[in-house]
Amino acid sequence: MEKVVHVPEVVLNSGYKMPLLGMGTFNFPMPPIDELTSILVDAIKIGYRHFDTAASYGSEEGVGRAVAEAIERGIIKSRQQVFITSKLCCTQAHPQLVLPALKNTLGKLGLDFVDLYLIHWSISMKPDIDIQIIKKKDMVPFDMKGVWEAMEECFKLGLAKSIGVSNFSCTKLSHLLQIANIPPAVNQVEMNVAWQQQKLLEFCREKGVHVSGYSPLGANGGPWGSHAVMRCPILSHIATTRRKTIPQVALRWVYEQGESVIVKSFNKERMKQNLVEIFNWELSSEDNFRIRAIPQRRGCNGEPFIHPNGPYKSIDELWDGEI
Repeated sequence: MEKVVHVPEVVLNSGYKMPLLGMGTFNFPMPPIDELTSILVDAIKIGYRHFDTAASYGSEEGVGRAVAEAIERGIIKSRQQVFITSKLCCTQAHPQLVLPALKNTLGKLGLDFVDLYLIHWSISMKPDIDIQIIKKKDMVPFDMKGVWEAMEECFKLGLAKSIGVSNFSCTKLSHLLQIANIPPAVNQVEMNVAWQQQKLLEFCREKGVHVSGYSPLGANGGPWGSHAVMRCPILSHIATTRRKTIPQVALRWVYEQGESVIVKSFNKERMKQNLVEIFNWELSSEDNFRIRAIPQRRGCNGEPFIHPNGPYKSIDELWDGEI
């Protein structure tokens, strides 16, 4: 029987606990549903208890099937042993569509609730278009107040135990906090040693909003990815000195910031490597000093959402100058 790794948890401002390491499920192309389910069941066997999906990923059904199979096989005892995050698609980011969108997500997952429901981007698109084929002319103004009120309704109905946002700048998050009755529990953003997000981290800590980092390895091989993390000489030196892998050093750095990390690999051996030996050692002050010197550059810049006639006319405008 495989040794199960126990992942530390954080208590969100909603009062609920969230595992500090989650498994991402975005992949292009997405494996067939049976293959995806098998991969995710293997992840649960190893010790993953937090799964990150989204309406736009096409992985919600696979996540739901994996949870059901893991319970049936006795790998976990109940639904309460896993933490499921999903996200509102931009085409459904309209006040009247949020609740139906979450109910659709729950139907695909086969669950009564999600542990965390996020606004995927501060972006709205015309409903009923194919989200996989982004056309800039389909962008429409984002009604932050109306959409967030609908998210709060999902929370009040018990369909989402916690609610939050993704890809929000400090400026957008500040605006949301001013109008929210229920504050966002999480802001999930790109975060790695090559995009350290220090300003956002400080702001979120001050406001009690937990930061969850995606692309901790630089989305190496992904559509917006780069080799800035995996081929970083500084990380390579630290990994060699510490007898660790580069991913282990990169993931440990995010964890030491006090934030959660969403890591993705569908390779069983790498899934293990990304989970094992992250929590039982520490980077030295010298290691951290070296990491702070790594050149900074945002990877996922949202360029597909920029249009001269749209709500965001430049990348700088989308991120409110926080680039």
